[in-house]
Amino acid sequence: MTAERSWEPGHALDLHGTVGALRRGAGDPAYARTPDGALWRAVHTPDGPGTLRLRLAGGVVTAQAWGSGAPWLLENAPAMAGAHDDPSALVPRHEIVERAVAASPGLRLPRSNRVWETLVPTVLEQKVVGAEAFRAWRYLLRRHGTVAPGPDGRPDLRVPPPREGWAAIPDWEWHRAGVEPVRMRTIVGASAVEVEHRPERLGALPGVGAWTVGELLGRACGDPDAVPVGDYHLPRIVGIGLTGAALDDAGMLEVLEPYRGQRGRVVKLLVRAGVDRERRGPRVPVRDYRAW
Repeated sequence: MTAERSWEPGHALDLHGTVGALRRGAGDPAYARTPDGALWRAVHTPDGPGTLRLRLAGGVVTAQAWGSGAPWLLENAPAMAGAHDDPSALVPRHEIVERAVAASPGLRLPRSNRVWETLVPTVLEQKVVGAEAFRAWRYLLRRHGTVAPGPDGRPDLRVPPPREGWAAIPDWEWHRAGVEPVRMRTIVGASAVEVEHRPERLGALPGVGAWTVGELLGRACGDPDAVPVGDYHLPRIVGIGLTGAALDDAGMLEVLEPYRGQRGRVVKLLVRAGVDRERRGPRVPVRDYRAW
């Protein structure tokens, strides 16, 4: 049975750019975009597995949902599409930021409202290149996720396991996914702690540092001020964009200070503006722990 709701955002909306921030790399088994322009997400909600389909047409967003998590997904669909975000709160103080704002009409910050489901792929992305983390995410979801509910089933979509399900994944499967013991222990250890309604506890978890908390608050909570301190590339991107020179974390936070309250949004706009396209720093190699 299909549950459905529609709403008019009342503002310009880049649905793909906004919700796409929740995707974990190309081929994410929990995310899909179909030729009709619809976006699909498979989510393990507080009420169980669910599938959400979002489509924008004629200024109206239509959301359809299936599974036991359908009511929760419909209730939270506007937040995922950036309904609670206020881009006008950003006052550009640099020309590049002003240009980036103008080049991104309708781009808003999504709020998934699923802390745990955001934590797992974020930990997988710790201190590795994206390709390595996305490969692990795909493997683990295809092996341990469940087929997403839908009108005819969605065999290409996988609902991530619940919190306790991640703890039950055997060690050898983490190894086959290319996840070394440090990240595995961080995820398994965090699964014993209830963080869904208390994201402020995340920083106290072993293996969860400032970078992970910043990434998570930005995606799960839609925090426009969240900055993932400790990122390999961001200090250089922010530094070159705002000062013309690469910076370290401390320097990045210093130049972002005038944007306090909107620092995370500025970082995302600079990345979207392509400031990093000319980077000449050494590339981090893609490792493959499966061969070790």
